[in-house]
Amino acid sequence: MTAVAVPVAEPGTLTVFGRAAAAEWLRLRTVRTTWWCLLAAAVTIVGIAATAAFDMSQGSDGLASGEPVTIAGEFGVLLGQFALLVLALLAVTQEYASGSIGPTLQWTPRRGVLLAARVTVPVAVATGAGVLLALVADVAAWVIAPDLTLSFPDLADSLGRIAAVLVAGGVLAVGVGLLLRSTAGALATVFLLQLVLPFLLPAFGVAWMADLGELLPGSGAIWTLLGEPDMSAARATALLVGWSGAALAAGGWSLLRRDAG
Repeated sequence: MTAVAVPVAEPGTLTVFGRAAAAEWLRLRTVRTTWWCLLAAAVTIVGIAATAAFDMSQGSDGLASGEPVTIAGEFGVLLGQFALLVLALLAVTQEYASGSIGPTLQWTPRRGVLLAARVTVPVAVATGAGVLLALVADVAAWVIAPDLTLSFPDLADSLGRIAAVLVAGGVLAVGVGLLLRSTAGALATVFLLQLVLPFLLPAFGVAWMADLGELLPGSGAIWTLLGEPDMSAARATALLVGWSGAALAAGGWSLLRRDAG
């Protein structure tokens, strides 16, 4: 009796993506660094908002009476975003440090699908957590300082801008992490681009350095959150989209074309 080989249909792209995303989510939520990053973000975002609101309620320099309470969450996210960006970055660099990237590529040989899952899951988690913490920060600030105004249109607009900044920052962090494959190098690069250089370069008082600072992604994020420095919404959006897109393209090329080692 002759055995007949029955062809097995390969799973579709959506099925493979779902499995890869589930694996990414499992890995993300079972490592302690994820929870430490979320705790650091919570303390920073809510703490800054509560402190600013408390200063205002005591008559100190802080939020002015009648201002939208959403500015508290926006200030908090401006600094607290870095804990969330570290979360997204570590999600793609830890496997290179531990050497487990090889088995991952064997389990999910479709690198394009793996790239999509590896970008989507950590960025979605970081963005969702940041928006939720900003909402908590706004409510906490309003409870502490009732003279601040709280309205649904202001809240929706603020949370939408915060989400845009976190998505762009998360994609930038993932892209840089995939490109450099080094946690330390990627952290330094993202920190410089998002915070240090946008504030430091204009402080020298040199025109070309100030102009260079306004071309960095951090400047677009600061304008989106706080309306500074002086630029248009179109330019800020172009900075966020352009830098995150370039980082994703470079990091995606690294994952798709380079060896695992």
